[in-house]
Amino acid sequence: MKEIGYFELLKKNGRFRIFWAAAVISMMGEWFNTIALFTLILKYSGSEAMLGLLFTIRMLGFAILQPITGLLADRWSRKWIMIISNLAQVGLALCFLLVDGEEDMWWLIGLSGVMMILHGAYMTAERAALPNIVSEEELATANALDAATWSTALATGAFLGGIVVSEYGVNAAFIIDSITFLVGALILLPLNLPQTVSKEMKGPIFSTAVKNIKAGFVRLIDEPRLKRIVFAKTTWNLAGGGLAAVFLVIAGSRMSPGEMAAGIGLFFMARGIGTGIGPIIARKYLTNKSKWPALVGILVSVSGFFYLIIGITLFDNLYLTIALIILAHSASGANWVLSTILTQQWVEDEVRGRVFSIDMLLMSISFSFSTFTAGWLLNNTDLTLKMGMVWFSCAMIAFGIIFTMWRPGNHEVQTV
Repeated sequence: MKEIGYFELLKKNGRFRIFWAAAVISMMGEWFNTIALFTLILKYSGSEAMLGLLFTIRMLGFAILQPITGLLADRWSRKWIMIISNLAQVGLALCFLLVDGEEDMWWLIGLSGVMMILHGAYMTAERAALPNIVSEEELATANALDAATWSTALATGAFLGGIVVSEYGVNAAFIIDSITFLVGALILLPLNLPQTVSKEMKGPIFSTAVKNIKAGFVRLIDEPRLKRIVFAKTTWNLAGGGLAAVFLVIAGSRMSPGEMAAGIGLFFMARGIGTGIGPIIARKYLTNKSKWPALVGILVSVSGFFYLIIGITLFDNLYLTIALIILAHSASGANWVLSTILTQQWVEDEVRGRVFSIDMLLMSISFSFSTFTAGWLLNNTDLTLKMGMVWFSCAMIAFGIIFTMWRPGNHEVQTV
């Protein structure tokens, strides 16, 4: 089966083009918002633990309602879930304009968590909807392009966000963020998004909710290959949360004193470039899909290896650090897209939202645990930034090896 090219997909598939454009614009603003939040936390509190708490609350917000958002993505219109999520975040992003001191840090963190609940609903609906607007031969290309888009938005949004915050202040970043959410919602309005809703979803939502959420877990547990692949992203995030969201942010803030936003933005731009390159390379060279379940674990260890070198050489050479960040996140980006494609191909449309919600729930819990641990260790122990990166990198390498060796059930999938 011949897979379609990136430009050909965008040219021929109008529905995917709309779907993709909305994601690009919304995600660009998301990273403007994120860099501004980092800057406010470090400016007013100067606390690594508070930075870790920000990420912990954000990812717990992303995770906490995933079983419900997965249910809604299989029951309600996925298109309208995405639109409403964007519109709600327009007003929430503007609330950050009221922050003006350390006493506001707690509600800033809480509000950021609420925005991540909405973002989690958007992501689950989006992942579940994608296979319905592309053909089978377009699916790998669409996922690679979607991952590259997320990465480009991260790289460009973080870099520009760092410049905007440094030159014009955090308020400009929050205003731009709110505008992007509005534009993203408007772009989705004309989209015709097909969806299959099973008969089990009919009836009162509250009386059927528990049964239908349970059905998603049963679908996952009953298939060993699916039970394994749903832990692919979780395995990376067990150490990757602390590495990418705490240690990397602190390193960026110390790179150029007085311009912390620019330093953070530069490192996050490198992260975005890597997560964009990885899926493209994976699509081109990792074509044997029967090997993907093992490869996603190997990619976790590869990412950990490059982060280990970052920890050892941190601050020695800026260009080397940037190159290593790109390589580490190329591996993590490939892990993400390969595991996502397999889940989309293996799971039926009627239950796909619930399965992806479990995927996102597990990933978010592991990310939250990792970021909280990293922030707490930096703030309450003698752990240095470099040694923290070394220890978390070694843990990531070990987690990847464990995942690669794990074989649930009595068989390994040969075809997909």
